[in-house]
Amino acid sequence: MHILNRQQILAAFDAETITPLLKQGFIAYSQQRVQQPPVQHFLFERADGDCCIKSAWLEGDELFVVKISTGFYRNAEHGLPSNQGLMMAFSAQTGEPQALLQDEGWLTALRTALAGRIVAELCAPPNIQAIGIVGTGLQARLQLQCLKPVTDCREVWVWGRDEQALAAYRRDAEAEGFRVRVTQNAAELSAHCQLIVTTTPSREPILQAADIRPGTHITAVGADTPGKQELATELVARADALLVDALAQCADYGEIATAYRQNRLISTPIVEIGAVLAQGGRVRREPQHITIADLTGLAIQDLQIAKGVLAKV
Repeated sequence: MHILNRQQILAAFDAETITPLLKQGFIAYSQQRVQQPPVQHFLFERADGDCCIKSAWLEGDELFVVKISTGFYRNAEHGLPSNQGLMMAFSAQTGEPQALLQDEGWLTALRTALAGRIVAELCAPPNIQAIGIVGTGLQARLQLQCLKPVTDCREVWVWGRDEQALAAYRRDAEAEGFRVRVTQNAAELSAHCQLIVTTTPSREPILQAADIRPGTHITAVGADTPGKQELATELVARADALLVDALAQCADYGEIATAYRQNRLISTPIVEIGAVLAQGGRVRREPQHITIADLTGLAIQDLQIAKGVLAKV
């Protein structure tokens, strides 16, 4: 059995190779060619933490993958990363363990950021004057990096609650060639940005319906377990089109869940990423439409990124 540490995994990671694999995985999921059991969730309220266990097998593959991912959001106070995890790959022929990927949560972060890139290709407005990033952590950084191939825009607004974290984000993003403004007012960010990505573990809405301009696209990444919410329900209900990674999963605990349960999305087109990719289309039909992508994270993404890494080692 191969045992890979974080350094070996990151050395084998190649975004341009793995992005097509992720697209193939989304398509396979929407075509019901993936066995993907329900996600197991643990919530640790005292520690402000959560854990999810995801697994997937793509029919015909030699491997299946089980992934454990954790998020403990007070860890920064102790000098520890907020996210951790590992992936295990098994033979689909014998059940024998084939590889242990001790990625420390990086593969989950990277496949999520690449999903944001794929979504932007499908939904982003044609003219982007500024990108908005809600959050200042690792995912907020990776999402911005992964947008580089999608848009020439290098103007960025960043929202966060902590001034020091905002300053650190600004330094890092400017070192990558972006021109950055920071704010602790989400409405100010919304007023300037046509492409917004939300990356926080918030349990109360940050973006409000009244603040979002026509023609805006929002990719919501944070609501990946029950109880999390970054977008006001009114904002989700206002969208002209919704893109989801998995309708069943998003309707259960994703960003669209509350509006979906309240029957406020009956007339709103909701389509899975895999279905759009299979048809070769785009989600945005009119320049002034508001589009929202709800990413709850699929185990098929974990399988595909693990395959991409293992193919390089």
